[in-house]
Amino acid sequence: MGEMGILDSDLRLELLEGRIYEMTLPGSRHAACVDRLTRVFFDRLGAEAIVRVQGPVHIDRYTQLCPDLALLQPRDDFYASAHPSPGDILLLIEVADTTLLRDRKIKMPVYGRAGVPESWLVDVNARRVETYSDPSDKVGYRTSRTTNCGEILSPGSFESLAIDPLQILG
Repeated sequence: MGEMGILDSDLRLELLEGRIYEMTLPGSRHAACVDRLTRVFFDRLGAEAIVRVQGPVHIDRYTQLCPDLALLQPRDDFYASAHPSPGDILLLIEVADTTLLRDRKIKMPVYGRAGVPESWLVDVNARRVETYSDPSDKVGYRTSRTTNCGEILSPGSFESLAIDPLQILG
């Protein structure tokens, strides 16, 4: 719609289940967390995955979102021909300070119903990471777990990668 002039193409927007939401600019703690996540995954994964930061992913006809971070299957064209879809996604991460409830109650189930294998919700305020896995087209994700600072979490696609939430929350 931005390309057609219906909406201002400079606006930061997401399409979520057919509704358009304007995205607020991230605060400094949110941005720092995204930067830490980017460094952790880029440094440790190298060419094993494309690390996409706040770029669009096409979930379905009614949902196109810009998660804070996405780990994608490597592709020679870096998705220049089309935005990645659920089959291309290894992990989606949302960082939440003011959007926690919408991210938890709406985005996480949408990702699971679409078949995204794993999603993380980084709660900046509570200083923990909620992980969601075992996607289901009916309920979203069947499995969730909360990891606090001092504990270890690993993405399902890269189980040897051990991350303490402290590394991403500072």
